Amino acid sequence: MKRFILPIISGLGATLAIGLLALLNGTLKDIVLLMAPFGATAVLVFGIPDSPLAQPKNVIFGHLITAMIGIIFVQYIGITPLDLGLATGLGVTAMLVTNTTHPPAGANPLLIMLSGQNWEFLISPVLIGALVIVALGKTMLRFQHQIISNKKPN
Repeated sequence: MKRFILPIISGLGATLAIGLLALLNGTLKDIVLLMAPFGATAVLVFGIPDSPLAQPKNVIFGHLITAMIGIIFVQYIGITPLDLGLATGLGVTAMLVTNTTHPPAGANPLLIMLSGQNWEFLISPVLIGALVIVALGKTMLRFQHQIISNKKPN
């Protein structure tokens, strides 16, 4: 049973984060809070929270940097097959150079370019969604640490 406790807490955290974003997305008018890469972000933030790829700086800035690249391509450069590849490659490069690598964010240029997003997308869903996931991730991590520290020895 012990080996299931942390995975269950991780799954609960992912459920709460994506569920909250979905609830707010459906309740609030004129605001989008969900995007597919957040599902993969939840895996990292809640499943392997100590990974460098799941740290708040990486989650927030990885998503922001790659989203910005996607929007720049939509607004100023274009959306050809070559542009899709170039934007994705630039996103990877930018995350590595800035030490903000977050693999789920690598999908952002594709998502943004293929759906024709504008600068508003950078705030909602990208920034707001990333902040919600990070905040809930930190809360769940504290909860996990409490459970671990309160365990009785066998």
